[in-house]
Amino acid sequence: MDRLDAVKKLIDEDKAKTKTAEISEKKLPSVKSRQKIDKKNKNITAYSTDRLTNKSIESMISSGYSPTMKIGDLWVRPGLYSINGTMAVPGGANFTVHSNGATSATLVLYHRKAEKPFAVIPFPDNYRIGYTYSIIVFGIDVEEVEYTYRLDGPYDPSKGLLFDKKNDLLDPYAMAVVGQSHWGEDNLNNGGYRARIVYDDYDWKDSRFPRIPMQDSIIYEMHVRGFTMNRSSGVQYPGTFAGLIEKIPYLKELGVTAVELMPIMEFDETINSRDYNGRKLYEYWGYNTVSFFAPNTSYAASHEFNYEGRELKNMIRILHENNIEVIMDVVFNHTAEGNENGPTINFKGFGNNISYLIDSHGKYYNFSGCGNTFNCNHPLIQRYILECLRYWVTAYRIDGFRFDLASILGRNRDGTPMDNPPLIENLADDPILGKIKLIAEAWDAGGMYQVGHFPAYRRWAEWNGSYRDCLRSYLKGDFSNAKETADRITGSPDLYHGVYEGYTSSVNFLTCHDGFTLNDLYSYNEKHNEVNGWDNTDGTNDNRSWNCGVEGQTEDPEILALRLKMMRNAITVLMCSRGTPMIFSGDEFCNTQYGNNNTYCQDNEISWLDWADKEKNKSFFNFYRKMIRFRKRHPVISRKMLPTACGLPDVQTSGADTRYPYIDSNTSTLCVLFSGRLHEDAPDDAVFMIINAHWETHEIILPALPDGYTWQLVVNTDDCEHSCYYDKPVQFDNRGKTYVNPRSVLVFTLLQN
Repeated sequence: MDRLDAVKKLIDEDKAKTKTAEISEKKLPSVKSRQKIDKKNKNITAYSTDRLTNKSIESMISSGYSPTMKIGDLWVRPGLYSINGTMAVPGGANFTVHSNGATSATLVLYHRKAEKPFAVIPFPDNYRIGYTYSIIVFGIDVEEVEYTYRLDGPYDPSKGLLFDKKNDLLDPYAMAVVGQSHWGEDNLNNGGYRARIVYDDYDWKDSRFPRIPMQDSIIYEMHVRGFTMNRSSGVQYPGTFAGLIEKIPYLKELGVTAVELMPIMEFDETINSRDYNGRKLYEYWGYNTVSFFAPNTSYAASHEFNYEGRELKNMIRILHENNIEVIMDVVFNHTAEGNENGPTINFKGFGNNISYLIDSHGKYYNFSGCGNTFNCNHPLIQRYILECLRYWVTAYRIDGFRFDLASILGRNRDGTPMDNPPLIENLADDPILGKIKLIAEAWDAGGMYQVGHFPAYRRWAEWNGSYRDCLRSYLKGDFSNAKETADRITGSPDLYHGVYEGYTSSVNFLTCHDGFTLNDLYSYNEKHNEVNGWDNTDGTNDNRSWNCGVEGQTEDPEILALRLKMMRNAITVLMCSRGTPMIFSGDEFCNTQYGNNNTYCQDNEISWLDWADKEKNKSFFNFYRKMIRFRKRHPVISRKMLPTACGLPDVQTSGADTRYPYIDSNTSTLCVLFSGRLHEDAPDDAVFMIINAHWETHEIILPALPDGYTWQLVVNTDDCEHSCYYDKPVQFDNRGKTYVNPRSVLVFTLLQN
């Protein structure tokens, strides 16, 4: 008798039996009760060994997977222990899960949308190796199955042990979460979270990673939903990945090279949702991750049962075809489970004392400001994070990651900072992540601020918060930090040396999701977060903004003109600074959030981009776009090159008189020079920028040039008559000086006669 005949005989004999396996008598509902469940869900297909046809049996055996025992109505066998989560196999599916502290584990299977399970399968003792439970279940239709786990073990909150076999737990490796596709639906309080099996068979065709160097990157931070949710976006599928695809021509027109997506891992926007003044407030930003391996299905325009993530993959593939990279904002500093009062979703039930930083009384350390802190340097959590990032790179072709509150990645299990955090080093040296951009938000809510001191291992870049703070202050007229401003514009050499890769480690930005928009930076002196419902106590008070004379909206033409000029100054300096520029979506056409600097809960017109502003502020948009193009045309801004033939220094900063490169706290007019050439036979390239943050006109002594070279003016942010950007530069012949008007910026380039 061959193997096929043996298996068929085993199954045929079982069908003839009326007595189920002993283990099913102890663990499963009675036959009568199961019949009631099936009757209640009469439109759902029942699964049993009857589904194991000769063809499916042959398929199982040819793949090396054949059943060895029966639990209840379902045939099973030990699973694939090295494959985490779930995977479809011929005739069924593999389920693998880990827990160091659990004494037993149970797999719970549901028909799609059913209230009660059709199978409750305890893992036999011999299906556990070490702390890993693994089982293959046959005779199930993976396209109609949802699943959870139940784990038993010690319950002692004082020691951080929260095992409870009554809790249905979401698989930490779930690649899709059920019931999250409709934005605003409360899934947690309507049966909890379940996982679904996902087919990973996407055809990437000949798609390739763009591999754009950091010094050539221009990053565009955006919220997927807010980018196109407003009716003015004009897209067919607002608030979705498909809607973003429709806007790719716009991104190309603007000239950015990467989109940095605010959280797109599965989160539940209804967690902590509330009603305030007749408006529903959600966890709109998404910094409360429910499932790290699953995409946010509410961002998909269509339901993708068992193919969750396909629309996202389409978006990434098409962006890559247009030479635009995708950077994910990832949140490994905390989870959606919160503190002692938060829900049990997954990690609390699988190993609370391992997953989170807890004190000697079992209480959560809160270095994230969100109730808990992920235990990033426990070996199991380290491995989990590494596996997760590898998955997103291999399955979704992600080009980079921005790590929210990344300093937490360097905290020890007692919460103290580590000198050489193993997780951060492992991410830096991982072979799969080898060419992936790693960007740290190098601080946390527990007081760590590591900008310029992050353990970068010559791999990590970081959001340069010092650039933001310093440039905001100087541009509005605080001259006391002029010397630091010069350092920030020239790549922050005082910060990025040693363990860093120099200026390529600096992501320069003036605005981001967390704070004022560019428009609001010059329209408000104070935050206006009253609509968030916390009496305007949330959000930072350190905005370093200036309203130009009137708080908020105004129709005063002089103030409006000044605000536009201040915004032109800001984008000009950003695009002429060494380091990687990052811009916040909507800034390019003067988007406003009406003075709200913490719109985390505002899923409405406050956060959604109003695309009518693009036409309304067309002149500013065109200027913004041209400054991006200018940066690309002059690589001398973004990198150190060979010395010029004309003898200009490669980098020089000074006050108004460039003959004396001296800067002090009274330097209200700052001059910055970059020069070089790409190769020996290339022409000299130089960019000379004058920043007058003062409210008076100043005379500037231009850098001296030898015969055959002249300066030509490309940008004058005070010349509205000519749109402030000269498509045909204004030649200065051999004039050795110029004048710069109050609160304005001039940019010159080198012309060789």
